[in-house]
Amino acid sequence: MNTRDEARQFLMSRRANISPERAGLVVSGHRRVEGLRRSEVAMLADVSPEYYAKIERGNLVGVSDSVLESISRALQLDDAEREHLFDLARAANGGAQPVRRPKPKTWVARESLIRALEVIVNGPAFVRNGRMDILATNALGRAFYDEVFDGPGQGNLARYCFLDERAKTFYPDWEAAADVTVAILRTEAGHDPRDKQLHDLVGELSTLSDAFRTRWGAHNVRRHGSGTKNFHHREVGGITLSYEGLELTAEPGLSFLIYTAEPGSPSEQRLQLLASLAATVTAPPSRALFDETTTTKD
Repeated sequence: MNTRDEARQFLMSRRANISPERAGLVVSGHRRVEGLRRSEVAMLADVSPEYYAKIERGNLVGVSDSVLESISRALQLDDAEREHLFDLARAANGGAQPVRRPKPKTWVARESLIRALEVIVNGPAFVRNGRMDILATNALGRAFYDEVFDGPGQGNLARYCFLDERAKTFYPDWEAAADVTVAILRTEAGHDPRDKQLHDLVGELSTLSDAFRTRWGAHNVRRHGSGTKNFHHREVGGITLSYEGLELTAEPGLSFLIYTAEPGSPSEQRLQLLASLAATVTAPPSRALFDETTTTKD
């Protein structure tokens, strides 16, 4: 992905989202631009209009952390947006080129990771990468996400969300789920803009889904650490689950996610029913979903 173009469009989109009133500016008369003008962002960030214009054109080479912080404050970026801007700056300055090593064609879960998944029996648990490929699950996670594996999703949550019509039932608030999905992929693009498999995935979804293409153009980013989601599983009906996401320090870029239901709730009862159904099906807790013919980070 073109880091310069990504930085330009990201900064323009964030500037368009901030009204003068929200920024604390007093304005009058007709304005031809959405949000703030470049000169107003420059004033709020305490940099020259010419310098900010250069930055917004995507030229982040040599831009200091203090200037990035000032721009983040001027544009009122949240934590995920600020991190994304700094990721883009690192990429522009050559800092995103990872140390690389050969890796096998298929990802294989370590035995200790499989055991960690297997000891979680009261909720779905799974490992995914930044492209939203589900790499390994416990038995309940496999049953919970069964549609992701047996259709257009091909084990990828983003493909499932945008290419499988069943996703609009599985996610009762599909619009919000779609927004979050794209924001996670956009965040990952900032972490590693040279990820060819991510580039291919974005190209595929942009070609096949108008809903994805529109959201991708919004340049929204998001952290996905914890929260609550509503689902409607075809076997047991509506379930409300809380989730916690943990980064795997032994394998940078992979996340370990665990879903749980409130004790004593109807959702817990339905999750227990799904667990009993899953217990009748023998399935490995991990599987290789795609060939990994590229290289990976240390």
